[in-house]
Amino acid sequence: MDFFERLFRIPLDQLPFFLTALVIAFTVHEFSHAYFANKFGDPTAKLLGRVTLNPVVHFDFIGILLLLIAGFGWARPVPVNRDNFSKPRLMGIIVSAAGPISNLLLGILGTGIYALLFHFGVMDPLWGASEPSKLVVALSSFFYYFNMMNFFLFLFNLIPLPPLDGYRIVEDLAPRSMLGKLQQFERYAIFIFLLIVLLPKLNEYTITPLYTAAKHIYSTFFDLMAG
Repeated sequence: MDFFERLFRIPLDQLPFFLTALVIAFTVHEFSHAYFANKFGDPTAKLLGRVTLNPVVHFDFIGILLLLIAGFGWARPVPVNRDNFSKPRLMGIIVSAAGPISNLLLGILGTGIYALLFHFGVMDPLWGASEPSKLVVALSSFFYYFNMMNFFLFLFNLIPLPPLDGYRIVEDLAPRSMLGKLQQFERYAIFIFLLIVLLPKLNEYTITPLYTAAKHIYSTFFDLMAG
């Protein structure tokens, strides 16, 4: 048991809550990309069956396994052909931003539901004299992972490095004269990205501040909504 807890960074008793939150967050993120791309005239994702909330079509097994083991993973990227858009740059920005924004909205929604449970006293009868009930622990664990994951994914995906959505937004915003330089930058940026997410020392200046910011967003929304 200890071996698996060391292998998978999430404690085994928390794994069901983490995986459920992960499935929802990744699925809605990729669905949002596919939905808006199709809405704007690019049928590529629809033809591949990606305009759906079925998590199976969005998941990459290796990406999820690495997320559990190394803390870094991915879902299957949604293919987008901007040439099919009537306004490629504007619609490209919206399609790229749709994923992170969907995570932000999910985080706000989840925080709101959790805050309401406390605000209206729904959780109060569930607390025992000395320790919380199993239902309270389950609800608290799920909403913690769900809200934190969505707020973190919102921030993380806005990093302007390929293959993240933030880079695609910058690419569509940049003057056409810079596109050649950006394409040259892409050759090396993927290595920069891997170094940032995989090296613990660099994590302290990149991933850790994003995690801290996500916690701050979560607590701020919770305090506001719980009254």
